[in-house]
Amino acid sequence: MKRHLLKRIDLYLLKKFLGLFLMTFIITSFILLMQFLWVHVRDLVGKGVEISVLAEFFIYAVMSVVPLALPLAILLASLMCFGNLGEKFELTAMKAAGVSLFRIMRSLMCGIAVLCVGAFFFSNYILPMSQTKLWALIFSLRQKSPELDIPPGEFYNGVPGYMIYVAYKDPPSGMLYDMMIYDYSNGFQDATVLVADSGQLFVTEDHHYLMLRLYDGEGFENLDRQQQRATKSRRNVPYRREIFTRKEMLIEFDTDLKRYDESVLADQHVSKDVNKLIHSIDSVTVLAKDRARNQSNELIHRHYFNRENVEDFVIGNVPPEQYRSIDSLYNTLSDRKKLRAVSNAVDRARQKKDQVQYNNVMLEDYTYYIRKHKIELHRKFTLAFACLIFFFIGAPLGAIIRKGGIGAPIVISVLMFVVYYIIDNTGYKMAREALWPVWAGMWLSSFVLLPIGIFLTYKAATDAALLNPEAWLKQYEKIKNKIYHEYHRRSNKRLRSR
Repeated sequence: MKRHLLKRIDLYLLKKFLGLFLMTFIITSFILLMQFLWVHVRDLVGKGVEISVLAEFFIYAVMSVVPLALPLAILLASLMCFGNLGEKFELTAMKAAGVSLFRIMRSLMCGIAVLCVGAFFFSNYILPMSQTKLWALIFSLRQKSPELDIPPGEFYNGVPGYMIYVAYKDPPSGMLYDMMIYDYSNGFQDATVLVADSGQLFVTEDHHYLMLRLYDGEGFENLDRQQQRATKSRRNVPYRREIFTRKEMLIEFDTDLKRYDESVLADQHVSKDVNKLIHSIDSVTVLAKDRARNQSNELIHRHYFNRENVEDFVIGNVPPEQYRSIDSLYNTLSDRKKLRAVSNAVDRARQKKDQVQYNNVMLEDYTYYIRKHKIELHRKFTLAFACLIFFFIGAPLGAIIRKGGIGAPIVISVLMFVVYYIIDNTGYKMAREALWPVWAGMWLSSFVLLPIGIFLTYKAATDAALLNPEAWLKQYEKIKNKIYHEYHRRSNKRLRSR
């Protein structure tokens, strides 16, 4: 009978937690997605992007925010789930029936363990693919020409090499009135000016050119640009004036979306799984060691660190045994040769310094490449571990505060997640700048939050009133009375001794 009751409790908790988790995951993903879109809004607005491309962008963007949304959703769902159980005294009834907190959490712990494994596989297989496609799409959108929409009363510079002004326009007919066009495609000094009473501007059928059709206007263009540049004066420079009733211009303006080659991103750390990351780290480490070894051998073989050949210092008839002392060798030189020797030494030292700096730069590329791959490798494991830690923070914290709903749980979850994000971002930057080892920086947030989870779980299992103000006030009064009695005891003891 008891076993059947426990199974019903497990199913009840799983059903309750799953509903809250799905709700919080959707909400947190939406909030983080809005933040992501705010960063890349310039790549989307005014580009005339098709609905299918936007849908593709949103799908990849949602996948990219999962590493942040998943731990936050687990924290919030577990806190709300156990907060509701405590607020409705369901948790108290379970404990009164002899069911411990760990037994109550057992079914959810198994579910969270499965979720952590799923998070690892997601970050190892799905996330690299989505990141590659997302950044390839972002680069493609950045290179796409903006949608042609000339605002009236303003100078429009959306067409490369041209500045277009329109006083007003008629949207139904597409006519533009009182137009002024500055053509500086050959440079600002060689700009051509066109004014027209009206005109039309539209994209050709192949989406590669703009057709500019002008009516009743005139144009101005310098004829002797070379003379103007040579004299640096506008005086006596001939120009051409053109009067037209109709004029057509073809302007290169590609509005198609050119897909960025995803193979270019194949060697980036965000596009690799664990096996590829380990293989890249090992390969580049071997290359870095070989290059460092070759650089050190090159310096030694080129007589760096005072490893000079004796033949380089043969001067006159000085016996070779005197070459062992640099000072004695220098003293044998004339003043003119001393000056030349010092100058040569300074030049050689400067050359060696430049060579060492160049070698450091070349090695830094390898070390930075290795560091980025190691960071990504640890990140795939820290995501799964963060989900587990946040469950052991949210569940016991909800059992302690016994507050359900979306009020206190959201405030506490957001504060806890902000602390986690700051610590995690700090560790990431420390690892990226090589101030800390990569493993220490990437696991810093786990090292900090794991003791907090253990402490909260212990307090919840022992029914400690951790966040009860009355309990803290009683403890304060107890400590204050103890200090007061101890003070009077010592005072009376000193009085008796006198």
